[in-house]
Amino acid sequence: MKIRFLGAAGDVTGSAYHVMTDKASILVDCGFFQGRKEESEKNRRKSQIEGGILDGVVLTHGHLDHIGRLPLLTKYGYKGPIYATKPTLELATMVLKDSLGLQKQDLKRQNQKRARQKLPPLEPLFEETDVRKLGPLVSPVKYKQRFQVAPGIEARLVDAGHVIGSSSVELTVSENGDRKVIVFSGDLGPRGAPLLNDPEPFQKADVVIMESTYGDRNHRSLHETAVEGRKIIAQAIRDKAKVLVPVFAIGRTQLLLYLLAGAFKRKTLPQIPIYIDSPMAIEATNIYRRNNELFDAEALDMVGSGELKRQLVGVRACAKPGESRALNSVKGPCLIMAGSGMCTGGRIMHHLRHNLPIAETAVLIVGFQSHGTLGRKLVDGAKEITMFGEKVPVRASVHTMGGFSAHADQSNLLDWFSVVAPSKPRTIITHGEDRARDTFSKLIGARFGLKTEQPQLGDVIEI
Repeated sequence: MKIRFLGAAGDVTGSAYHVMTDKASILVDCGFFQGRKEESEKNRRKSQIEGGILDGVVLTHGHLDHIGRLPLLTKYGYKGPIYATKPTLELATMVLKDSLGLQKQDLKRQNQKRARQKLPPLEPLFEETDVRKLGPLVSPVKYKQRFQVAPGIEARLVDAGHVIGSSSVELTVSENGDRKVIVFSGDLGPRGAPLLNDPEPFQKADVVIMESTYGDRNHRSLHETAVEGRKIIAQAIRDKAKVLVPVFAIGRTQLLLYLLAGAFKRKTLPQIPIYIDSPMAIEATNIYRRNNELFDAEALDMVGSGELKRQLVGVRACAKPGESRALNSVKGPCLIMAGSGMCTGGRIMHHLRHNLPIAETAVLIVGFQSHGTLGRKLVDGAKEITMFGEKVPVRASVHTMGGFSAHADQSNLLDWFSVVAPSKPRTIITHGEDRARDTFSKLIGARFGLKTEQPQLGDVIEI
């Protein structure tokens, strides 16, 4: 058996693992590269996999960096099954539809620029027909249900606690009379976070392919972060100012709404207008609502009692562009959640352009910011940024709220790994920037006495 690393190797996007045996060929995830220009250009490189040679695909969750290249499979002839939990498949459908629209916009701008440079136009990465072809292929599975992905390969998914329906994947691979258990952590959520259940570890494995997004640091506690967030919002209320939150449509939006509902219920914050200015976040929230049986016990109580709905009566969904533009004239205090989470596009850009020069504005950064993104520049303290071809001064206060992260921090990652560590698995560290991977690898060596590997993009390992 061999595993080829087709993404998330030395970085945190493009997650894709090609598992090959003498009888089968499958993918675990098929994600989009995001962030810097050189990262996104990797999506255009012809990879070593073509849809026609695959027997099956297993998805960990519905974020773009884990499912965004799926239409390339159907473009290249893939007609096999795509396995994931029901919420993951619902989210993936939504995300790919949105990605197709953004791709068209980006391609139009790129080709206008290339025309001025007398360069040939770029072809679309994939077409709407390639996305539609995915529909008949999806096959929902439940947590802990064993299913055959391909000849000699069985899979089992368990809750990863990252977003609704997110999974860690266990593959049981039989080949030439030998049997190996390969675990893919997927993106793990933090323990003790509200709304979703804690990530479930595995007891035994021969190989663990482990994420390390925050392998080099710990978050502040959620409690401390929530207290800080309430103070920032309370100050904005006193200043009659706007609070801008660049959000990832899936996960962070729903967590923040839940926490705000709790603050309103306890009266630690007065109710203020909340605007969800993201069609995708609105749809994702509806997907969470439809799959609320996967919530943790406390959240289920709030849903069952009707308390969640009552406390969020002031939430307004801004689905149409005109509704988004109208927020420019809305007076504070109010809170605006808008995509994208790393400030690489979307409606948050216009809100930042209008409100960053205003000192009373508060910007809450609630998720990971990749190198080269506008969000990372704000986190790093930029006093001026370039947006839409113009310089925009940053007078607003910018607050990094690490405790709201949907990713497990270093301690949580080590706790999850500690359960499987006694089985002495071969340990492969992926899905992290080099500093995070290096730090986390050293910790695993020191704590568990295990050597680790850090493959690069395109590397192949033999099991």
